[in-house]
Amino acid sequence: MTEGTALLAGRYQVGALIGRGGMSDVHVGTDTRLGRRVAIKLLKPALATDPKFRVLFREEAQKAARMAHPTIVRVFDAGEETVTEPNGTETQVPFIVMEYVDGRLLKDIIADGPIDPKEAVRIVSGVLTALEYSHRALLVHRDIKPGNIMVTQNGQVKVMDFGIARAVSDNSATVADTSAVLGTAQYFSPEQARGETVDARTDLYSTGVVLFELLTGRPPFRGDRAAAVAYQHISEAPVAPSTLNPRVSPALDAVVMRSLAKDKFDRYQTAAEFRNDLEAAGEGEVPARREPAANDFNATLFGINPNATAGSEAALRQLSAPEDERLARTQSRPPVAWIWVGIVAVAVILIGVVFWVVNLPPTTLGENLSVAVPAVVGQTYDAGAKAITSAGLVPSSSQASSDTVPQGRIVSLTPKAGTKVGKGQQIDIIVSTGKSAVIVPSLANMTQDAAVAALQAAKLAFGTSTPTHSPSLPAGTVISSAPAGGTSARQGDTVNLTVSDGLVDIPSVVGQDIGSANSALTALQLQITPVGDASCTGGKVTDQSITGANQPQHSAITLHYCSGT
Repeated sequence: MTEGTALLAGRYQVGALIGRGGMSDVHVGTDTRLGRRVAIKLLKPALATDPKFRVLFREEAQKAARMAHPTIVRVFDAGEETVTEPNGTETQVPFIVMEYVDGRLLKDIIADGPIDPKEAVRIVSGVLTALEYSHRALLVHRDIKPGNIMVTQNGQVKVMDFGIARAVSDNSATVADTSAVLGTAQYFSPEQARGETVDARTDLYSTGVVLFELLTGRPPFRGDRAAAVAYQHISEAPVAPSTLNPRVSPALDAVVMRSLAKDKFDRYQTAAEFRNDLEAAGEGEVPARREPAANDFNATLFGINPNATAGSEAALRQLSAPEDERLARTQSRPPVAWIWVGIVAVAVILIGVVFWVVNLPPTTLGENLSVAVPAVVGQTYDAGAKAITSAGLVPSSSQASSDTVPQGRIVSLTPKAGTKVGKGQQIDIIVSTGKSAVIVPSLANMTQDAAVAALQAAKLAFGTSTPTHSPSLPAGTVISSAPAGGTSARQGDTVNLTVSDGLVDIPSVVGQDIGSANSALTALQLQITPVGDASCTGGKVTDQSITGANQPQHSAITLHYCSGT
């Protein structure tokens, strides 16, 4: 549907195009029933090829329409319109009618360069206010990015497209290019890049990416391919914003780095918590962090309770007080002779102990007090942990990827094998999770040579190539891959390709109506020449010039049919 056509849904006049995205075009419009200005988002027809998508899309739009908050662009209406194309085919076009916002997209503002940190704090605080409201309504946005955030002429922040990303991602099998719908990989959370379940903390990670970009003028991770950027979100730490923009304070650095934590349990857990720390950092305050509670002490240090004097100078004052300020002793001093006897006795005991230690066998003391860390690198964790426990040490495991050590086997120890340590000491064991995770690149429509090069760049191995008929793709063009593009794999995994052989199978249409025969062969993209025979009637095909398997694409075929009346 274009500007100047019939009313959309019988009431919305579609006006000039004001925005274009990967999944939709946005027009200014008029609600003729209420006489108000609106924004009309027309989604790509490819999103409506499955009826299940239309049902899910309508449900999610209804949820978004129930949210009324100053920081969220209101949704007034949604549905789908049947549009007749110039070639006569009918297409279902999903649409959303939204509040019209007079302002600029945040992505256009960022294009002008980094903005003042205080203004960045104000904008992101508005985004977090919107997310706090939506998360309370149990609605996760999933696609927070500068292209979905607007700033009005008076500075009000508005977030749009709530619910749409959910409708698309839950029905991604019907979407030709899911990456265009769910936003660029620059704003993916690690769990989105791994294809895991998302929750409110996914939105907070994406908001942290937006904050980073506002402060520095660029996203934290960049690359030539979406898969490369997604991999960085999973495995690489971002730099502190202050390294790119000296105006960013250490407090803001801390907020950004916490919001971009790979583990969602290490980042902010709620939008309110994120906003409070962000606003505190914007005012120059170091965000408050919970510290572990101090252990309770009952001991006394030189007659002073450490808890009672913690954080003060009381203990030092007691120890350094003049003699006349201390409590008077209640017993008399022993005779001087007894003091010298005690000193001599202690000296004799010390000499005896030293003599005993010096004359011990060289290994006896070491064997009683320390043990060597067992050499278990390369073993399975269970076997290695058992050996370490048997040595009187305490195993503690963590995981890391490794290109050389198989999954489940020990990569390294800290302290290293052979090191002498005290019994009962903790030994940190790094266990391999296998080779690093990578995202399989989208290879469809590439030549086979280009697809193999893309696999090598992604550190994946090319397996087999299976030729398959295709009516449209030229010979040597990739039709699909296994695993499919966008899925997760391990470095070195094998990817097999299905490649067009440039051939088609032409069925016999003799005896069919000329219309049905023409449709069947048109789907194979053949060059059809119908030849009518007026000597017979009925419109049936009587002969065809080509039939059979493995025919060249776009072959010319002549159909003879009865055209008499």
